[in-house]
Amino acid sequence: MIRKSFIFLERIGKKKEENIWKQAGSWDDFLKTSEIKGIENSRKKNYNRRILEARKSLYDLDSSYFIGKLPQPEMWRLYDFFKDESVFLDIEVDNVRGDVIVVGLFDGIDTKTMIKGINLDFNILEEELRKYKLIVTFNGAVFDVPFLKKRYPRLLPDVPVFDLRVLCSRLGYKGGLKQIEKEFGIKRNKIVEEIYSGDPYLLYRMFRGSGDKDYLDLLVEYNEEDVINLKAIADKCFKMMEKKFKEKYIV
Repeated sequence: MIRKSFIFLERIGKKKEENIWKQAGSWDDFLKTSEIKGIENSRKKNYNRRILEARKSLYDLDSSYFIGKLPQPEMWRLYDFFKDESVFLDIEVDNVRGDVIVVGLFDGIDTKTMIKGINLDFNILEEELRKYKLIVTFNGAVFDVPFLKKRYPRLLPDVPVFDLRVLCSRLGYKGGLKQIEKEFGIKRNKIVEEIYSGDPYLLYRMFRGSGDKDYLDLLVEYNEEDVINLKAIADKCFKMMEKKFKEKYIV
């Protein structure tokens, strides 16, 4: 989808992008076309150069190129290209002390759960995160990422953040992650939901207070479900949004 996008270009908003799509449905089409109605020839030449820059950045797997160029609500357009280099991220925070107590990662194949006091090492986490080109979260652009940047300034790599909550809202799916999971027919372990109210902080406190490994296992399972389900939602929402754009806009 990113190779069909023009909204990252200077002075191109949604309306102008729609106008371009009527004449050129992709970067290749745009480059092959000598002129685009509504765009001056001098500006068209400048856009050609920017598109060539963007294309090189993609093939170099330099997703950071699009930070500050592609609007935050449009970061979903990077997902299909960087899907194999994406990490699905979720954190849980101690609301009293403000400490990170759980960090969950999923690369599409394996999960990693890091828990405060057990295996949460921010140096190792920093090294792990630098493997990825796109961070996928739910409400992360508002909470997770700003929180981590403030508390641990060096932790996150300089890559785009694809916030699923924004995309879900645009598709008509409102509410929190658990509500949207239900709308997509994604089921969770009822033990965590019903007995512990789906509260990972409570599970963490129960484990730290009792030392009972069952609480730890439930906490890990809960976090793994969080990050695995992010991928399922991202895949579904991307396909829905891509279909919507192709049917309505792209030639």
